[in-house]
Amino acid sequence: MYNEASVVDEVIRGLLPVFPNVVCVDDGSTDGSQDSARAAGAVVVQHPINLGQGAALQTGIEYALQDPELGCIVTFDADGQHRVEDAHEMATRVLADEADIVLGSRFLDNRTKLSPAKRVVLRTAAFQSRMATGLPLTDAHNGLRAFNPYIAKNLNLTQNRMAHASEFVNKIAKLEPRWVEHPVEIIYTDYSRSKGQSLLNSVNIVAELFLGRN
Repeated sequence: MYNEASVVDEVIRGLLPVFPNVVCVDDGSTDGSQDSARAAGAVVVQHPINLGQGAALQTGIEYALQDPELGCIVTFDADGQHRVEDAHEMATRVLADEADIVLGSRFLDNRTKLSPAKRVVLRTAAFQSRMATGLPLTDAHNGLRAFNPYIAKNLNLTQNRMAHASEFVNKIAKLEPRWVEHPVEIIYTDYSRSKGQSLLNSVNIVAELFLGRN
């Protein structure tokens, strides 16, 4: 989370009945997000400065791997874009050993409402990812994922900022795990849109990855 104090407590309270172990990685927030998350019942791991989403994910994964009884990690956005029901279904598939990793896709059904321009950018990103990795994903930049400890131990994300999404897919392709996509709904609220990526930033993800910038 990064400056999500106005929504993160509601997100956590929605998760806890289904996922009793919620870890929030605070990426240098200055708005009291840490206190809101703790009060809502989450464990908070803090970065003293803002390092970017990729670094926050890697920190959360490393924290979770300290649990010897870990069965599944779910990555879930702090801004309310993801649905707990989708995350639960994905985690269930991992825990049932159906796959090593379950990747969310907003293109497997019609629930997610996208602008034509956003749809084109995301489809283009998925095509680029498919050409680069050979992994035939329909949605290469979806942050809702569920995976087992084998995947977690072998990710080692180094792209701190938004290019981590492309790096994530590249790492998965090299691991050659058992994987499936799962239909999910991304909920675009006025709040999430104000916090989210512009179309220009979506294009910049690819440029950032190839230029090797953090």
